[in-house]
Amino acid sequence: MTRVARLLAPLLVLVLGAADAPDGPAYTDKGEILPPTDYREWVYLSSGLDMSYNEAAMSMGHSMFDNVFVDPASWRAFKATGHWPDKTRFVLEVRKAESRGSINKHGQYQTGEVLGAEMHVRDDARGGWSFYALNGGNPGRLIPRTADCYACHLAHGAVDTTFTQFYPTAKPIAVKAGTYLDR
Repeated sequence: MTRVARLLAPLLVLVLGAADAPDGPAYTDKGEILPPTDYREWVYLSSGLDMSYNEAAMSMGHSMFDNVFVDPASWRAFKATGHWPDKTRFVLEVRKAESRGSINKHGQYQTGEVLGAEMHVRDDARGGWSFYALNGGNPGRLIPRTADCYACHLAHGAVDTTFTQFYPTAKPIAVKAGTYLDR
């Protein structure tokens, strides 16, 4: 990325992000986040199988998939700059994995059972990146900033505290833009 492009990148993020600002995160009066109802129509970034950042999760007795979605406006800005702009929203949806069903003889597939969901949101007016625990269509509660996820994302996030290293379509964009940290 040239010096001029690096200087213009933040401006481009503002311009591209501003076009869809009304579609950014929405909150209740208590500061809870309103979950988007259409996140499965957002840009799909990746699925992981049995990914975990702590040992306790592996003792659950079943496998699980996690699916990551990002809002379309943020994806457009990311493709242009290699940075996730203000108002970026990611949804991590966790689904149970099964290996026996219908005609499947080998491998695993996702069931309809959603085990949980979280949002990772960049809202500079609210202190930057935050995590919210979602509970169906109910407003999501802010995960305290003392939780391990904040320190882990800060230490290991490849781009703007996000785990872009696990998003096969986003990683090459960030590498090319010079925003990727090999972590």
